[in-house]
Amino acid sequence: MNNLPEPARAVTVVQLPDGTYTYADHLPAPQAAPQQIVQHIHQAPPDRTVQRVALGSGVGAGAVAAGVYFGPLLVGVLTAIAANLAMLAFLAAVMAWGVVTVVRSVGGTDGQAAAKSLAKSRRR
Repeated sequence: MNNLPEPARAVTVVQLPDGTYTYADHLPAPQAAPQQIVQHIHQAPPDRTVQRVALGSGVGAGAVAAGVYFGPLLVGVLTAIAANLAMLAFLAAVMAWGVVTVVRSVGGTDGQAAAKSLAKSRRR
């Protein structure tokens, strides 16, 4: 115990199993058993950013629900209207072409003149 320098503060000196002395604060800390971590993994909730922004800006929950419900319906309705208008335009073009063809083939000079005037009116 004589070979240890005197500490500046009060420290406990202990004798190790091999017979040497050391300061108690230099001993390694006892190892604790590894801690078992239990993790519960849950599915993330759906993203509701748009609804949160709308509610945060003063829009009521009813308006948000209506937007969520009627938004896809509005897209479907507009698509159906566009498809109907495209079909009507196609039918009008086919029928006009048919009328011009019939008038040219059946009529004489008067029919050809009428077909030309009809064709000119369609070009405008």
